[in-house]
Amino acid sequence: MQTLQSRRTYDYRVQEAICETGDRDLIPELNIPRSTIRSWIHRGAPDVVTCDLLVRDRADLLAEILQYQQRTALLGAIVGLLIVMLRVSKVRLDYERLPEGESKKVLLRAIERAGKVLPLDAALRIARLSSSRYHSWCRAEAGCELDDQSSCPRVVPTRLTPKEVDTMQEMVESDDNRHMSLRGLALHAQRIGKIFASPSTWYRLVREAGWRRPRKRLYPAKPKLGIRANATGELLHLDVTIIKLLDGTRAYLHAVIDNYSRRILSWTLED
Repeated sequence: MQTLQSRRTYDYRVQEAICETGDRDLIPELNIPRSTIRSWIHRGAPDVVTCDLLVRDRADLLAEILQYQQRTALLGAIVGLLIVMLRVSKVRLDYERLPEGESKKVLLRAIERAGKVLPLDAALRIARLSSSRYHSWCRAEAGCELDDQSSCPRVVPTRLTPKEVDTMQEMVESDDNRHMSLRGLALHAQRIGKIFASPSTWYRLVREAGWRRPRKRLYPAKPKLGIRANATGELLHLDVTIIKLLDGTRAYLHAVIDNYSRRILSWTLED
């Protein structure tokens, strides 16, 4: 003859304490089976409705219910107004682009917070965001930057990462590389192992991003004081100019200039 075992029950506070601490040996005197404790921890603390509210005064309960009703009405009015504003503005994120990565992160966090009380489909309908666009943003947040890019480095290995683009900008705008041409800079970046991109990619990014290369040219200092004479006739300069005549012959013009007065003292013309 088969005997029936009685089903053991435990106070809900025991289950809450074990779930919060995660300690399987918290209350050993109760001899709770290990399988039961594992089930409690896996399912989490139960939702228990106690009769504490029944001991409160009826007027207090009615006042609290009225307060909750007013708050619910206020929140409903705000949500309704925001939804109407979205519809009137004709903003649909499944057709419009949102290039800023920070804006996408804010929207994803708002949808995640709303998921605690709303189904995901309802939150996406309120935000007027398509499911495909939402999941695409979630994948991009996990693997790539959320800013608009033509492709993702994790999907296309030859795609430059945002960090590599920033390094490229630093090299283009650096004063240390102003003596290099853009092609030479691209080859130099490959030689030192920083960026492996073709010169055409460098030209395209510089043109699209509008990076400006430094144009600081260094000239040798010009002498401010040359040869100077202290008196007339102390230092003379001879200047020769060749003049080609119409008949093909050449004439030589000799001029003597005084360094002190800068006057032409004499000149001669010879064939």
